[in-house]
Amino acid sequence: MKAAALGVIALTLALAYGIWYSYSVILVALLAEYGWSRSLLAGAFSVFTLVHGFVSPVIGNLCARFRPLRVMAGGGLAMGLALFADSFIASPTHLYLGFGVATALAVAGAGWVPALVHVQREYHERPGFSIGIISSGVGVGMLLIVPLTQLLIDAFGWRAAFRVLAVLSVAWIVPASLWMMRIRGQSPDLKPGSEPENKDQEKPGSDPKSTPATASMTLGEAMRTQVFWLLMAAFFFGNVGSQTLHVHQVAYLVDHGLAAIVAASVVSVVGLASIFGKAGGGWLSDRVERELVYAAGIAVLASSAFVLLALGAAPTRGGAYGYAVLLGLGYSVTAAITPAMVSDRFSGPHFGAIVGVLLIGNSVGSALGPWLAGRLYDSTASYTLAFTIAAIASVIAGAGAWHARTLRIRGQSPDSGSDARGAASSPSAPPR
Repeated sequence: MKAAALGVIALTLALAYGIWYSYSVILVALLAEYGWSRSLLAGAFSVFTLVHGFVSPVIGNLCARFRPLRVMAGGGLAMGLALFADSFIASPTHLYLGFGVATALAVAGAGWVPALVHVQREYHERPGFSIGIISSGVGVGMLLIVPLTQLLIDAFGWRAAFRVLAVLSVAWIVPASLWMMRIRGQSPDLKPGSEPENKDQEKPGSDPKSTPATASMTLGEAMRTQVFWLLMAAFFFGNVGSQTLHVHQVAYLVDHGLAAIVAASVVSVVGLASIFGKAGGGWLSDRVERELVYAAGIAVLASSAFVLLALGAAPTRGGAYGYAVLLGLGYSVTAAITPAMVSDRFSGPHFGAIVGVLLIGNSVGSALGPWLAGRLYDSTASYTLAFTIAAIASVIAGAGAWHARTLRIRGQSPDSGSDARGAASSPSAPPR
């Protein structure tokens, strides 16, 4: 039942974040119908990611008070209502309030934070692999939901596409979450506010001799540590890089002569590659140092930006799919491993709140990158500078994670050099 629950959560994230990544094809449809500027359309996505990020600590606290699966069920219901409302978009204000705010709140409730809290509580033996499995559902969303959205837009229009997605969200997420809540025996939810059992086992993806026990570290104590802000930098800059490419890749490829359905299928290839990247990267990070796997993913992500730029000179379907494999593998490895790196250092009852605040950096980066790319395109009629910035931001994210690794190897506790509790300074294996 525990393995089945991972699959169910992965499919829930496929729907929730399939909506997220479908915006790249919805953007093209709205551009064709209304003629709004790309910076305006990208701005709506930026608002979406900001709202998604800033509500994450609230979602984390709700998961600490209630069952995370109950929060997820409520988010699924809210997604249905918000997406149905999106089908009536007729002005930029409606786009920003409907998609940018309401849909973002719903996706956050049904998405990443409840899933992470549930997995962190229930799956102690292989956290990297378990997070990789559920996060691979995002790749399934890109593989299935994005082209489905494009097909619906081509056949019936974008309004009908929103309505179909609304029905699918309620029909799957709500009953699936309720079913998992009723599971008894092998994988029951912990009671609200309780901690995962400490089995004193080593996490293969980290060095137990240099990672301190931080099970009771609060959000305030975590924020006074250097490693917290290094991980925040990894979240922020990594998403500046990856989300710039995710949001603008379809428009860029269409601008350079590829058909819209072909460009949308590139998103599917990104999703397919990310399934292997997230599951494989999570599996590997349980066996070697997570930061090494993260650095490899960053290198692939940065290179994909330059490959996409090169496609502008000679766009081909094969070349576009090759780029998609690079982006899918590069971004997905980093996306799956970053939460595991947080869990290595800040496991415990406050994990949901801590990772929720870190996800603010994730969302600010996701908002800034696409918006800046849209502004630069409107000013220069080119994506060259925008995609170069995306590659540089990716490298900075890798540097942040690498410095966090350096601190760990030197044996510094997360709270060294801060005003946080000194009691966590003795090295030992983190609680499971």
